[in-house]
Amino acid sequence: MSTISFDPKMLEALVCPETHTTLSYDADKQELVSKRANLAFPIRDGIPVMLVDEARRLD
Repeated sequence: MSTISFDPKMLEALVCPETHTTLSYDADKQELVSKRANLAFPIRDGIPVMLVDEARRLD
């Protein structure tokens, strides 16, 4: 697991690249979740990867 952590304050500036809606932070999975788009964006080394192609589809 990474030693660099995500700063939840970044959520104030980030939106889903597909729907432009707010995201929620899942600390256990290290993901930013867009409920409207049903996508989870990974956080790698404390940096959110905000690419739809890299996101995981939520079922």
